[in-house]
Amino acid sequence: MTRYAVRRAVELLIVFLGVTLIIYLMVFALPGDPIRSLGGDRPLPDNVVAELRSRYHLDEPVLQQYLRYIGGLFQGDLGTNFSGQSVAGRMESRWPVTITLALTAWGIQVVLGVLLGLFAGLRRGRAGDRLVLAGTILATSIPVFVVAVTTQLVLGVRLGWFPVAGTSEGWPTAYLLPAVVIAVFGLASVTRVMRGSVVDTLQSDFVRSLRARGLRERRVVGVHVLRNSAIPVLTLLALDLGFLLGGTVVVEGVFNLPGVGQLLFQAIRAHEGPTVVGVSTALIIIFLLTNLVVDLLSSVLDPRIRHE
Repeated sequence: MTRYAVRRAVELLIVFLGVTLIIYLMVFALPGDPIRSLGGDRPLPDNVVAELRSRYHLDEPVLQQYLRYIGGLFQGDLGTNFSGQSVAGRMESRWPVTITLALTAWGIQVVLGVLLGLFAGLRRGRAGDRLVLAGTILATSIPVFVVAVTTQLVLGVRLGWFPVAGTSEGWPTAYLLPAVVIAVFGLASVTRVMRGSVVDTLQSDFVRSLRARGLRERRVVGVHVLRNSAIPVLTLLALDLGFLLGGTVVVEGVFNLPGVGQLLFQAIRAHEGPTVVGVSTALIIIFLLTNLVVDLLSSVLDPRIRHE
């Protein structure tokens, strides 16, 4: 178990370094001078530009900048923006909004995904099954930005059922609509995995044995089929929780929710490279740690995974 944990940790560390390097290069190796853009319509004097570039190490080769960033990261420093503010400090007050939104969306996925997958699996090949599968295809084919703007306009502006933006009305009112928008895309995957797992479980020998012994169908499905079908879904849901924390960027931007996703959204629009890299790094760490925990728990439940 220890060897497996170390191997997975090393693999994820390599992934982390590779992904953060790509993000860093995409942000800082592109043409343009982020320092000169700080002046807006008024160009900054050359001596001021040179001083700021030296202060933020932008006069160094980009790979040297990245190594300096990684060195600070291992000391808990996510960087400083061009206004001298700590990126970690700017994120601190925004985490509660993002976590609340992600957990709300995750709860919707758990409840609806399991129920719809069970419904479709029990009615394999029938109209209800086809309807659920068609719905999952539709859900994944529409961009999240389009869904967010459309639901905001129809359900928020025209019908007035939900707040249009902000968190002033608190949970769950202010979070429900954006959480549904985020949950729709993960819901499709959860539903499909649950449906396939239910179909496989219904065809297994132990279910046939339970039915042959005269056990009521409600108990066979509600206890044995549901419990055994939920195992692969739980793994997916655990991974999806980490994805949801990082998948709130567009939705928080559209609904003006003051979370970490909105901070990243605003930083991209304002060309704040250090903030973009710092927030992205934090979200990557969360996602990779979630993956590591899920892998370790899966290896405990099924020791065969350690030897694959």
